[in-house]
Amino acid sequence: MRIAQVAPLFERVPPRLYGGTERIVAYLTDELMALGHDVTLFASGDSITEARLVPVGKQALRLDGTVVQETVPHILMLEQVAQRAREFDVVHFHTDHLHYPLARRLRTPHVTTLHGRLDHAELQSLYREFSDIPVISVSKEQQQPLPHAGWSGAVLHGLPADLYRQGDGRGGYLAFLGRLSPEKRPDRAIEIARRTGIPLRVAAKVGADDRRYFHDVIEPLLADPLVEFIGEIGEAEKQDFLGNARALLFPIDWSEPFGMVMIEAMACGTPVVAWRNGAVPEVIESGVSGFIVDNLDDAVRATAAACALDRTRARAAFEERFTARRMALDYLRIYREVIAGRTGPAAEAAPLAS
Repeated sequence: MRIAQVAPLFERVPPRLYGGTERIVAYLTDELMALGHDVTLFASGDSITEARLVPVGKQALRLDGTVVQETVPHILMLEQVAQRAREFDVVHFHTDHLHYPLARRLRTPHVTTLHGRLDHAELQSLYREFSDIPVISVSKEQQQPLPHAGWSGAVLHGLPADLYRQGDGRGGYLAFLGRLSPEKRPDRAIEIARRTGIPLRVAAKVGADDRRYFHDVIEPLLADPLVEFIGEIGEAEKQDFLGNARALLFPIDWSEPFGMVMIEAMACGTPVVAWRNGAVPEVIESGVSGFIVDNLDDAVRATAAACALDRTRARAAFEERFTARRMALDYLRIYREVIAGRTGPAAEAAPLAS
């Protein structure tokens, strides 16, 4: 099958540090290639891939201080996609909703994976207008705010099976990995460490939008001797960070569409203690890969229990449900259904490209 993958340009594929969408695009693209498909990747010029790369700009927008209007390179990339659409059997967009007016007019079958939150009020009118666009969620829960969208299925994320190996948790600490933002609730993780007496290591990005929260709320809590703030870490550092942890804390306070860090921990055999929000119940199997909790008292008890779980079972749960191979096969099924016209809403519109 001839497949185009269209990535956002904010980070390279795969990203140097933080960047969930671009990581999934990288894993999916390489796995599709391994399965024998012909894949073309539209992405930033510094991307690294097994596929045929169509570079847009010299580097990811996050690293390019010369670009002020970030929509401009995206529009130029989408124009290239439109001009070359006839070369592909299916085009897979990961660019949120920017491409919808163009995609509606493509004759080439296409799908769009929605990677982010969908509970913003303005999206209601957008998806009523573009209900003909076939879209894919990264969990069933993610679909709930937009039942009228053109859902073609849900595909849970996956990681390369050999990306991480099972660790032994000998570091003796709890781990928090992700962004330091209010909805991620690092303050809950710190309180769990205090109440259990188990050290906590925090490896997290402080984005521009979260700096005030970090300075006002989290920074004062880091004075606790049980808490060590590491900062943002890259892919190569996650193996040791997660593999040496006794458990990962995922104390989210919002409807997380997926939560990559949960399956990263599972791949390292590290159990997860997660709040019952968003996609958590679709990922964590209580008593196997961790525990799902509803409040802080439950979390404290679950953390002690999680530290005693069999790490081989957590790793086995990852291998069964969350590999990149399984993810790629799920997407291929949807590609075939869309190409055959068996899924997604049909649209009648004049084509821009054929």
